[in-house]
Amino acid sequence: MLVRDVLREKGNRVISIDVDATVHEAVAKLVQNNIGSLPVVDQDGTLLGIFAERDVLRLMHNRGEGFGRMKIAEVMTPGPVTCGEMDDVNDVMGQMSERRIAKVPVVADGVLVGIISVGDVVKVMYDKVAAENHHLLSYIHGAV
Repeated sequence: MLVRDVLREKGNRVISIDVDATVHEAVAKLVQNNIGSLPVVDQDGTLLGIFAERDVLRLMHNRGEGFGRMKIAEVMTPGPVTCGEMDDVNDVMGQMSERRIAKVPVVADGVLVGIISVGDVVKVMYDKVAAENHHLLSYIHGAV
């Protein structure tokens, strides 16, 4: 199974944030969209980094009050692990497991085109196994 198959199932809508935004704006976007991380992009859609809930907690702990006015460029994780649409999902899952990351941005020609999470991959794999199971049971019981 390829990453494009996962994107086809879940859609490739991505909520991202501009590199010049503030942490306060990023936190608002995380909360409003009920998501855990934001890809950070420039005006051309080029992925520059990622900003996650974990970054917010670190900022609160390390910087205290006033961290909301900081620019995302100052606090994002630069150069996140990425994948392409033609990458094998098993390889991407291996990277996610090895590096302990829950979401991987999907990039094509340097531009962000989607994002996949562990949950997205598990759902697609579960659906595939459930469909195969249904077909096998139908075959065994003589149903067409």
